[in-house]
Amino acid sequence: MPDSNITKKALAQSLKELMGKQSFAKISVADICEGCGMSRKSFYYHFKDKYDLVNWIFDMEFIRSIQGRERETSWELFQALCHYFYQERDFYRCAIQIQGQNSFREYFQEVLSPVLENVASDLILDNQDRAFCVPFFSDAILASILRWLTAAKPEPPEEYLARLHRLLVRGARQVLADLE
Repeated sequence: MPDSNITKKALAQSLKELMGKQSFAKISVADICEGCGMSRKSFYYHFKDKYDLVNWIFDMEFIRSIQGRERETSWELFQALCHYFYQERDFYRCAIQIQGQNSFREYFQEVLSPVLENVASDLILDNQDRAFCVPFFSDAILASILRWLTAAKPEPPEEYLARLHRLLVRGARQVLADLE
């Protein structure tokens, strides 16, 4: 449905512009609709609420862009995610701070969990350890991205990723050394 996507994209653009000026909590569906000349009826035809719109933006702009890239490593997909978040940092520094039911944080962790489950299944055989590991790393990734994006002047993704990569490699080496 091309017309449907045009409408959704207009609503998304309106929300992005509004989030550049004010907090998500202060933005109403009426504000979003007014920003793009749509009716509330049009909004609710396409989305349950403004949280659903935020999640749709992530799906359309990032998730669909990586579809078909299954051959890439988890690290390469994480790099693509960080580059995308940095490019859209004005929007995501607000979106990632939204808390509560249906929030982007909750949705992001739902999307991240199967990826981490896949990685963990290759590394950790015990189901109980995997059940502990996935939410632990999901929380760690979210906290790290939140801290990075909400810094007064976030470093470019290449620097953030290099720093994170060094930390992970050094940590893994230390764990191996401790086990020997």
